[in-house]
Amino acid sequence: MSEPLALSLGQQFELERMNRAIESTADLQALQGIAKQLLQAWQSQKAATQWVMRQQLGTPPQMSPGLAQQLGQEA
Repeated sequence: MSEPLALSLGQQFELERMNRAIESTADLQALQGIAKQLLQAWQSQKAATQWVMRQQLGTPPQMSPGLAQQLGQEA
């Protein structure tokens, strides 16, 4: 069985840094900017993880259901 997922020390520091930035910010626009950065980073990480998994498994990328529908194909 594989080991449970754990954050590296660097990731723990980055998480703490971002938590402190969020907690110390009262400006709504600044908080929105931080939230957007985190959302972009999260989605980029998901895409990178999926890419690595496809590379390891040798499977082709899947088309999103919305794009498949636009092209008249099944996803």
